[in-house]
Amino acid sequence: MEPSRLPRRGNALYRGIRQLHLWIGAWGALAAILYGATGLVLNHRMGDGAWPQGDSRDTARITLAIPASARATPEQLSLWLRDTRGLDAQLIRKGGPGASGDGKPAPKWSLSGGTARTSWTLEYAPGSDHALLKHSQHSPLAALNRLHKAVGGGLPWRLLADSFAIGMLLLGLSGIWMWARGRRLRTLVFSVMGLSTLAFAAALAFALG
Repeated sequence: MEPSRLPRRGNALYRGIRQLHLWIGAWGALAAILYGATGLVLNHRMGDGAWPQGDSRDTARITLAIPASARATPEQLSLWLRDTRGLDAQLIRKGGPGASGDGKPAPKWSLSGGTARTSWTLEYAPGSDHALLKHSQHSPLAALNRLHKAVGGGLPWRLLADSFAIGMLLLGLSGIWMWARGRRLRTLVFSVMGLSTLAFAAALAFALG
C-alpha cells in the first residue's frame, strides 16, 4: 500500500512543478523577449562592429545657483533640488568634501533621475556656488536599454523586474529538476544539459580568469 503511494506523490509533485514552470513562463514571457533583445543589443555595444544602441540628446543645459545650505552633502543638495525644482534624484554619486591633499580638485557630485525616455543629471563641484543641470531625451531603443539596466524605470518597474528575476531563478531550478527527473547521472552528463553546463563553466572560467 505504502509503496504504491510513492509514485502517485512523485507524479503529483512533478505536475505541480510543471504547472509552476508554465505559470512562471507565461508571467515572464514578454519580459524574456524584452531582456533577451536588449541584452543582445547591449552585448554588442563595443568594438568596430558595434550595434546601434539608440540615440540620446541633450534638450537643455541650465546653470543653477546653489545656496550655502545645500552645499554640505550630496543628500542636502538632493533635498534642495527636489524642493526647488521638483527633481527627485534616483542615483547619487558622491565625491570628496574638498580638494585632495595633492592639490587636485575633489571629484564632482553627480545626481541623476527621470524616466527611461527623459532624464536629468546635475553635476556639482564641492564648494562651488553653482551646478550644471542637463536634461536629456532618449530614443525608444535607448530607453529600452536603460530599462534593461534598471535606469529610469521607477519603483513599479523595479518591482516588476524583481519579480521577473525571481521568476527566472524559479524557471531555471524547476527546468533542471524536471529535466533531471528519472534520468541517471550518466544520461545527464552526456546530454544537452551536460553540454550546456560544460560550456557555461568554461565561458565563466575564461571570463573570470
